[in-house]
Amino acid sequence: MNSTTKGGRGRRIVLWRHGQTAWNLERRFQGSTDIELTETGIGQAHRAARLLAALKPDAIVASDLQRAAATAAELAAVTGLPVEHDSALRETYAGAWQGLTHEEIVGQYGEQYAAWKRGEPVRRGGGELETEVADRAAPVVLRHADKLPDGGTLVVVSHGGTIRTTIGRLLGLEAHHWESLGGLTNCCWSVLGEGARGWRLLEHNAGTLPEPVLGDDD
Repeated sequence: MNSTTKGGRGRRIVLWRHGQTAWNLERRFQGSTDIELTETGIGQAHRAARLLAALKPDAIVASDLQRAAATAAELAAVTGLPVEHDSALRETYAGAWQGLTHEEIVGQYGEQYAAWKRGEPVRRGGGELETEVADRAAPVVLRHADKLPDGGTLVVVSHGGTIRTTIGRLLGLEAHHWESLGGLTNCCWSVLGEGARGWRLLEHNAGTLPEPVLGDDD
């Protein structure tokens, strides 16, 4: 059991995906490319922030990529909380895949894509392994969660792939099972709650609008 979860202090971690970008609409792999929100994405963040504010968060930490930072800023505006930005919460670096559409990736890197979907450790486009993403992101989340008061709530604003790997790591799932966690719709979130035996998944892809999952990790 991780030392941060012993005793079951009743803390919550809300992992919130950024709002819509133009590359999401085009199903173009963003990875670590710094793409801004669309007007729709800003509206999504504005709406979701008001829902998340009702959870009375104690702290906000976000990826420093502008699509996540702008999403986090909407919650900061409602709650008055500062946002701490951390590059370790960025989306998976995917090398040659970045900027390609889903169809282009399947066409040019079909075997690599299929292996990734099977849960094999794959450096997509020559980039990071999913376990490496979890290695950098999960400790940041746990460090901020450790600072919470008992019963406190942390909001982490990040990206679909990074959130998926972080949830998998915090739940103690083996990496080849992480794909079983479905993708997050833009500006939707998942909630982890702390119990006596560690972190549990309480909600996944909450706040979903009647829209498909679009973007990097589908």
